[in-house]
Amino acid sequence: MATTITTPFLLLLVLFILINSISIPSFSCPLHQKQALLNIKSNFTTFFNVSPSDFDPFQSWSPNSDCCSWSRVSCSESATVTRLNFSNIMPSYHNPASAFFDIFTPLFHIRPLEKLDISSNYLVGEVPGDGFRNLTQLHHFDLSFNGFNGSIPYQIFRLTNLRYLDTSLNSFEGKLGPEIGKLQNLESLHLIRNSLTGNIPEEIGNLTKLRRLNLAANHFSGGIPCSIASMKDLEEVDFTFNSLSMKIPTGIGGLPNITILALQDNELTGPIPASIQNLSTLVTLRLQNNKLSGEIPTRIFNITTLNYFSIGGKESKLIWNNKAKIFSKGRLTEISMPSCEISGQIPEWISSNTRLQYLDLSGNKLEGPFPNWLAEMDLNTIILFHNKLTGSIPQHLFESTQLHVLHLSRNNFSGELPENIGNATDMEYLMLSGNNFSGQIPISISNMWDLKLLDLSTNKFSGDNFPDFSNNFNLIYLDLSYNKFSGKILTNFPPFIEVLYLGGNEFSGHLPWNLRKLLSLKHLDLHDNNITGYFQDVLPQSPDLQVLVLRNNSFIGFIPTTISNFTNVRILDLSGNKLTGSIPLEIANLTRMIEPPIHKSTSGSIFDDTRRIYGSYFGNYVRFDIEDLIVNWKNNFQGISSHSLDIYSLLDLSNNRISGEIPASLGNLKSLKVLNISNNNISGHIPLSFGNLKGMESLDLSHNKISGSIPKSLEKLDGLGILDVSNNQLRGKIPMGGHMSTLNEFKYFANNSGLCGMQINITCPEDIPPPSEGRDDEDDENLSWIFWVGTWIGFPIGFFSSILIMGYFLNFLMLFKVCGKGGAAGGGQGEEEGARKRSFDTRYIVAYDCCERHHRKMYAGETEIANEIMGFIVSGYVWNDRRSHKTETNSYFNQRGVAQVAKGLGLVDGIHWSQVQTMTVALRRYPDFGPSFGSVRVQVMGMPVYGHAVSAIGRA
Repeated sequence: MATTITTPFLLLLVLFILINSISIPSFSCPLHQKQALLNIKSNFTTFFNVSPSDFDPFQSWSPNSDCCSWSRVSCSESATVTRLNFSNIMPSYHNPASAFFDIFTPLFHIRPLEKLDISSNYLVGEVPGDGFRNLTQLHHFDLSFNGFNGSIPYQIFRLTNLRYLDTSLNSFEGKLGPEIGKLQNLESLHLIRNSLTGNIPEEIGNLTKLRRLNLAANHFSGGIPCSIASMKDLEEVDFTFNSLSMKIPTGIGGLPNITILALQDNELTGPIPASIQNLSTLVTLRLQNNKLSGEIPTRIFNITTLNYFSIGGKESKLIWNNKAKIFSKGRLTEISMPSCEISGQIPEWISSNTRLQYLDLSGNKLEGPFPNWLAEMDLNTIILFHNKLTGSIPQHLFESTQLHVLHLSRNNFSGELPENIGNATDMEYLMLSGNNFSGQIPISISNMWDLKLLDLSTNKFSGDNFPDFSNNFNLIYLDLSYNKFSGKILTNFPPFIEVLYLGGNEFSGHLPWNLRKLLSLKHLDLHDNNITGYFQDVLPQSPDLQVLVLRNNSFIGFIPTTISNFTNVRILDLSGNKLTGSIPLEIANLTRMIEPPIHKSTSGSIFDDTRRIYGSYFGNYVRFDIEDLIVNWKNNFQGISSHSLDIYSLLDLSNNRISGEIPASLGNLKSLKVLNISNNNISGHIPLSFGNLKGMESLDLSHNKISGSIPKSLEKLDGLGILDVSNNQLRGKIPMGGHMSTLNEFKYFANNSGLCGMQINITCPEDIPPPSEGRDDEDDENLSWIFWVGTWIGFPIGFFSSILIMGYFLNFLMLFKVCGKGGAAGGGQGEEEGARKRSFDTRYIVAYDCCERHHRKMYAGETEIANEIMGFIVSGYVWNDRRSHKTETNSYFNQRGVAQVAKGLGLVDGIHWSQVQTMTVALRRYPDFGPSFGSVRVQVMGMPVYGHAVSAIGRA
């Protein structure tokens, strides 16, 4: 039976075929948007010279395809580009310092753009602001993890649709202005780790929709704006690492949704607002390292949601109520309460927090043993340093596989370390310094494969059998200094060790050969041992060496010219050895002592690893602050932190047998702060180039054979606080310009043959004014040689002549009247006592008369001054005998002659000529008296003779 096909059906079939055969164009992104993106690709590939085989984030970007299908591009339903994700697209092999925002400027033509992410590209330079006026639809903008500088473009604050803004980890600077208050749709604001300054504007309170506010690690100052109380949607507030001051606004306690309140590391003052105890949703509270005061509110521990709690710190004045009964809800994961005046034993209420992982009770007044319940809690981090804890460490503590950080330094723990210490295989930081531990180091400690830092310094460990660290590839910091270890230096070093401190022990013998093979070594300190050998043969070969301290050992040999290879050395201390030879010229090529340090982040360096742990433990960090390097800094041994090594630069070659002259090239070391070459056999002059040592704070050249004068160029050293040139052969005037005028400690200039200057109260010949007008130098020369001859011959005559003259000027009758009174006053006390009274009265009259001429009154009881003046008169300081002081011989001869004459006449009993020089200090100390004595003179036989007889009155 045939099937009949109706006509309507055939017509529908034909229409269906025709419709499907017609080509209908698909939707694609607008041409101008595609071209803008292709321009970005062109900029990128041209700038970085990317080839097809290289990493190319734009490989899918073809001119023949729809841009909505490209990687890193998202479009709306209408095929319009709305999202661009350019995060982390820069080639890792390229130097990021050469990349700028200009690569992305074509995107400003894509006006419908809603989300833009250019983070983690290490871009530098300023961000151009003009193009952002086109991106009015932008609601998400992330430019974090770059190197942008300058200010944040103000045009960004006009993007009123922004809900997310992140400029973190850049170098933006300037102030955060009131225009921030215009972003009223903003929900997240992250400006972490920039260089923003000034106050946090009150207008920030306009951001009532804001949920996350993070301004950490900037330079904001002033107070926390009170307007923050109006931001009721706030969930997270982080102002850590700024300079915020004043009190915490009480309004913060009225934020109902707050979960994170982090205000640590600021300068906040006053008490903790009681309102904070009302934050019922609080999970994290960080108030550590501020200047808060008052009692710590214990009701905070009643917040059932609280997990992370840190408070106290070095400058904190908070006080813990040791009598308070804490009923913790057992939810705390972190308890950090350093320097909170907690006393007694470690509080047992801590044990109720079964989730606890992090405990810091350092810097308190805790006593007693390490509790067993704490050893059984299986914590991640235990920090109890700087307390008064005693006893031994429980063995059970090291059975934990969770323990990463154990810091028990500066307590009174004793005994030997448990043999099972190596069972804590996850340990990364173990610090036990400053206790009384004894015995040998357990061999099992080398089983801590993850160990990065081991500090056992300043204990009583002994022995010569050391663990084998040769397989500890993570161990980069090892400090065994200040113990009683003996024998030869251990040879089983960690292969990648960077810091090795073995000083202050009893090690002996030669250094092991493999020490030179530690190519990662940055710090080597072996001071105060008995290590021998030729210094030139034991130098490490590490190109990164920054600290080399071999002080007080028995090294011999010389400083080789290869010392210049250590271009990174900033601390070089070779003092207290037996080194000979001269200071090599090449020592002036130590680059880090020449150029000032470039301060930059040390993130990822040894110093970060050994002192700070960022983000590893519940968002908190550990600051160890180890003063691990002991050096002779400005004539005082002190500990300095190698974390701040860039601010120190020291060269100490003292107490050796080095000879020769000081190389002038040492003046190149402009960054050097301390230079000590004392107690050697160095000769020659002080180089003029030392005036170039702009960073110098302490310069010690004492106990050598240095001659000549102190260079005037040292006046340019404004930071010089110590200049010790004592015990040399220096002569001439001490420079007094600039900072040199303040260096007036006599001991630092003592025992030189001819130094003078105001700093040591010795007048230089060129500074002595002429004796009188009209007398020429030739007359002085002719008279000088006969003056003291006249003194010997004419002194007896001058003695009696001076008495007559003084009687005329000083009212001699009154003098005897006073003397009589003195004798009468002493009559009842015996002849000897009366004579002493008469002597005092007479000396007072003479001194008073001299002083009165210069309008200066002396109190009768100042017997010390009167005696010094009398001693000065006897010393024979001659005012017109200037030329006789040109030579040391004449000066001593004159003083000796006067002393002998005075002794012969009975003027001064038992005086020795060598004491005369000391007595002349009276004139220098009381210079106003000088002219008075000089005026008392007579002419006898044509020769000037001074009135030394005045002193006879003082002995009458």
